[in-house]
Amino acid sequence: KLFYFCLLCILLQFMPCVSAFCLGSSDATGYGPIFEEEPIDVVYLEGSADGRVSMNCRARANPPASYRWRRDNWEIKLMEQPDEHYSLVGGNLVITNPQKKHSGTYVCVAKNIYGTVISKEARLKFGYLNEFSDEERDPVYVKEGQGVILLCVPPKAWPEAVTFRWIYNEFPVFLPTDRRRFVSQRTGNLYISKVESQDAGNYSCYVSSPILGRSVFSKFIPLIPLSPDEGEERKYPADLSVMFPDTTAMLASNITLECFALGNPIPHIVWRKVDATDLPPNHEISESGAVLHLYNVQYEDVGSYECEAINTKGKDWHKAWLYVESAPEWAETINNTQIDIGSEHTMRCVASGKPFPFIRWYKDGYMYGKGELKFSSLTFEDSGMYQCIAENYWGIKYANAELRVIACAPTFEFNPMKKQLLGAKDGRVLIECKPRAAPRPRFTWTKDKEVLFNSSRISILFDGTLEILNATKNDEGVYTCFAENDRGKANSSGYLTITEATSITVAPEDSEVQVGDEVILHCTASYDPMLDITFIWAIDFRVIDFNAEWQHYERDMVNEDGTGDLRIKNAQIWHEGRYTCTAQTVADNDTAYADLKVVGVPGPPGVIRVEEIGDTWVKLLWSKGAEHNRPILYYTIQTRHYWALNEDDWRNASTSPTVLEGNVEKAEVTDLYPWMEYQFRIIATNEYGSGEASIPSLKIKTWDASPVVSPTDVAGYGGRNGEIVITWTPVQPWYFYGKKFGYIVAFKPHDAYDWWYETISDPETRRFVHRDSYFIPTEEDFQVREFQVKIKSFNLKGDGPFSLTKVIYYPRDVPTEPPTDVYARPVSSTEALVWWLPVGYQVKKNRLENMLPDSHYLIEVRAFNGAGLGPPGEHCEMFTKRPPPPEPPRMWRYITWTGKWLYVWWDHIQYDWFGNISFPLKTGYIYGKVYITGWHFMDFPMPQVGDYELMVRGRYEGGDGPIRKIRIQGKASMITPTLSLVTLMLLVLCIVGLEV
Repeated sequence: KLFYFCLLCILLQFMPCVSAFCLGSSDATGYGPIFEEEPIDVVYLEGSADGRVSMNCRARANPPASYRWRRDNWEIKLMEQPDEHYSLVGGNLVITNPQKKHSGTYVCVAKNIYGTVISKEARLKFGYLNEFSDEERDPVYVKEGQGVILLCVPPKAWPEAVTFRWIYNEFPVFLPTDRRRFVSQRTGNLYISKVESQDAGNYSCYVSSPILGRSVFSKFIPLIPLSPDEGEERKYPADLSVMFPDTTAMLASNITLECFALGNPIPHIVWRKVDATDLPPNHEISESGAVLHLYNVQYEDVGSYECEAINTKGKDWHKAWLYVESAPEWAETINNTQIDIGSEHTMRCVASGKPFPFIRWYKDGYMYGKGELKFSSLTFEDSGMYQCIAENYWGIKYANAELRVIACAPTFEFNPMKKQLLGAKDGRVLIECKPRAAPRPRFTWTKDKEVLFNSSRISILFDGTLEILNATKNDEGVYTCFAENDRGKANSSGYLTITEATSITVAPEDSEVQVGDEVILHCTASYDPMLDITFIWAIDFRVIDFNAEWQHYERDMVNEDGTGDLRIKNAQIWHEGRYTCTAQTVADNDTAYADLKVVGVPGPPGVIRVEEIGDTWVKLLWSKGAEHNRPILYYTIQTRHYWALNEDDWRNASTSPTVLEGNVEKAEVTDLYPWMEYQFRIIATNEYGSGEASIPSLKIKTWDASPVVSPTDVAGYGGRNGEIVITWTPVQPWYFYGKKFGYIVAFKPHDAYDWWYETISDPETRRFVHRDSYFIPTEEDFQVREFQVKIKSFNLKGDGPFSLTKVIYYPRDVPTEPPTDVYARPVSSTEALVWWLPVGYQVKKNRLENMLPDSHYLIEVRAFNGAGLGPPGEHCEMFTKRPPPPEPPRMWRYITWTGKWLYVWWDHIQYDWFGNISFPLKTGYIYGKVYITGWHFMDFPMPQVGDYELMVRGRYEGGDGPIRKIRIQGKASMITPTLSLVTLMLLVLCIVGLEV
């Protein structure tokens, strides 16, 4: 390659131009290698049926590239030393019968006369999944109701990405996971929060490698549940056994956080992001709450995450941080460049990433430098293929570019001067001169063969452009640019014409518009009639795209007087800003400005900061939001607490001061629940209404306090053998007011002085049974006695008030007297009413339903209390009524020839009471009033207007029978369909004579 450069230098001494070096990159016939396919990491499993590995490499180049390969920075000499394992197919490296010695990092090298590039690194590793140990696993004994962990102790594997399942008793029966059972995909361990008798069996840890397609399993572990002490499972609080560590994730990757607790009752897992309103929107919770997935992780997902395990005996929580880092991404990179010989040049690569990437350079396949490359005076030896490499822990990024150093005489072949040039009167005229030349040429200008020199009005700029200020008609003429360097010279010419200046005559004016209204901004300009004019509108210097934003903006068509007004439809707050009207021709332009104000409801207030926290109050600070051109009248503070029904369950809060005027930026929120997690948001209101709510504040918890709410619906009764059963409705969780909430139950006989007290630690308990193990019944114990009961709440801060005292009755035995005068009466074929005289202190009355029709029943009534059932009363005998027939009667109709009367008849229904005896039926017509007939037909005036339904049904002692319907169309409706708008229902009932 150096030979070609030297030859080129000799030729340049005798040739005015080497045109090949003046061509742009798009015109060049040759170019350096550009990778189209690069090798990737390979995991090879020994004993694979294929028996070979292929590392692919393909580069586009002209002339075509040749290929070499390096392993661990050492070149594989395939040509000089043939190898039985390595072979080159095109650019691909094929390794036959790979051995572990072939493991390493491979790089493909592509080369042609323009330079050399190296590919991304690719690693070849051998995959494996070892077997479990042959040692027998010890049995695990655990009491029912307690939690247990079965250890997997997985073997080593590569790749490390494996999945875990557990075999139950035999393969392929896999243990399903649920709220009670969890398999960690990080350790492989099996966790059972609460062991049950059905868990007895043998368990084996099953490990699978999805990449290798191989699985192994451990020796079986016997799990033996033991009966709990005293026959009852012990309840214990939630205890986290699986806790996710601090985690660092790569940007846009997916991560999984695990959290599982042992406990009885089975704990419930709650996930939250600390100092955030909600979990990120890209989250998903699975495995009955034990696993939090975060997909496509972003920087805003960074923070502390918390999982909380809760059951009725207590709770446990864990916090850990999620950090997000990223692989290198180019912020500024290199491109193919042609540059003049002897010029200064800088090659710079800037990459973003976390940790910050390290930058290094390669030239033609070898290390060349770090940071940025600076050339003070380029030579042909600086030409070549350059590679910029950015690298950090998460990855490596390559950028390739070719640098060509060129030299040639000036030429206007590719960029000649325009033949017709335009300039505006009294304006600034620029005439460009851009020949292709290397090195940079010297520029000379002439007008009508008169050489131009720099003056107060005419200047030749550094890049060769000619500048004319305050142009007049006298400046019209032929202008010629001459360019010359040490390789040669060239020139190009064009004729300049001066036109009338463009000027805005009607400028847009500052305006104000209400949200939802329409406003027009006017713009009119004068211009040279020889030219076309167009109007360009921009808001805050952003050009409006009328095709894309037609729903909001409309531009009037330019007419003869040069008008291009802007119409803003359905104005919104974001339409506010500075509008720019630019009247433009090919020669010049003019610009005018106007400010548009949009008035409407206020914007959301700024970030809320909690300044101070109390038990029933907090102090808030916030910043004023956008007023939208009208003063804020007042603020409204809203709260949402932990037990809110849904995310939108925000409620107006009590504040001090009560009314928060528009100039206030702090307030005290009062009447809050103690020891409650809260969020706050603020809404501003002005004369146009209330605006959007602020972003919710961070979650805070008020201080704890003694409870003030007692349980309600206190009741109870006495049972046998000295039992007193007391019931109540538990206090709602938002009234707990502190940790370790519970109840104190107080009770005593009516005539006693001292109270007995019992403490209940479970806040969800709603029933307490007091047992007196020393109870020896006496005769007076079989009498009804009164007991007084009251209950109060307590927490760690203190006790609340007692509920109202409730009197309950305490029988020491079952009732001894039966109910008397029992009477029953059938209501229908399936229902009956029962009455009786009450026993002493307890009254019973009932309606029996869902009875069998036409059946014989014997009814017995007993008294009962907490001790059990008393003796039966006297028996009552009853027959339910017969059911109606299953099918409705058939029905026919006839309209008289005059059309004034409708005649309807139906089957005479046979109702068999004592054999085959038929009773006459009575017919009723219900519409306003009832008609009764004993026949099975009926006539009535024919309806004249509307559509009707006629229904016939039988009514029997056992209830109403099924319905038969026919449709009747009024006479007028048959003539004019539009009249049949009113539908009236006529009902004909067949009634058993005995029922009437």
